[in-house]
Amino acid sequence: MRKFLVSVGFVTTSFFFVLPISAAEYEVEKGDSLWDIAQEHNTTVADLKEINKLDSDLIFPKQILEIDREITYNVERGDSLSEIAVEHDVTVSDLKEWNNLETDLIIIDEKLTIKEVDKDKSEASPEEETQEVNQTEEAQEVNKTEETPEASEPKIEKQSNTPSEDSSEQSGETISVTATAYTAECDGCSGVTATGIDLLENRNMKVIAVDPSVIPLGTRVHVEGYGEAIAGDTGGAIKGNKIDIHVPTKDEAYEWGVRSVDVTILD
Repeated sequence: MRKFLVSVGFVTTSFFFVLPISAAEYEVEKGDSLWDIAQEHNTTVADLKEINKLDSDLIFPKQILEIDREITYNVERGDSLSEIAVEHDVTVSDLKEWNNLETDLIIIDEKLTIKEVDKDKSEASPEEETQEVNQTEEAQEVNKTEETPEASEPKIEKQSNTPSEDSSEQSGETISVTATAYTAECDGCSGVTATGIDLLENRNMKVIAVDPSVIPLGTRVHVEGYGEAIAGDTGGAIKGNKIDIHVPTKDEAYEWGVRSVDVTILD
């Protein structure tokens, strides 16, 4: 009888929430070979040698081999597949393949499987990965605000140091932003925004999460494709020219996806 073991550990990080790591292990039996084990567990000899730091194909009975390592990532407000891929040194195609995703759309509290990959192989083809991320961003018409903040952030940010003058000077200004969607309809969500708006009691209220250095909290705006809203919330991933619009349900958040829209400052 084949012996198949599973061990569980936990990882925490200051940047995001990650569920337990699960490492599948196999106890070598007499007559086993790396090739046989790789075929049985749908992996490769090279991957087995890399994960287990083996210099040769020699294995011994009762030796414990790690078969696979993966983490489960809990999607947070403002996340995108390209950002998650870069954060974990994988590609968008990897994430879509591991999670059976047909599009780049993800939603808050969705759990994504992220497997450990051979970093040497990943680094061997940086052009391919860069091209893939760029194509995803082009398809979504996303402005690369985090990579080029000087080029993409308008005068509004420079004026944010004098909030008393912002209302008059910003009124009528239009800026282009990347817009994702979120809902208060999720496990563990309090539903209360950074400015105290209870979205569970006001499910149809139009509120956007913003970077206050770009759009000050309390600002009334018009969002293309969404309508008039109040800048009433913030988010850990909402930096620069990014916003997160509030919608009543998860289905509506899925439908919105990721868009490039114009935001007009009303007052």
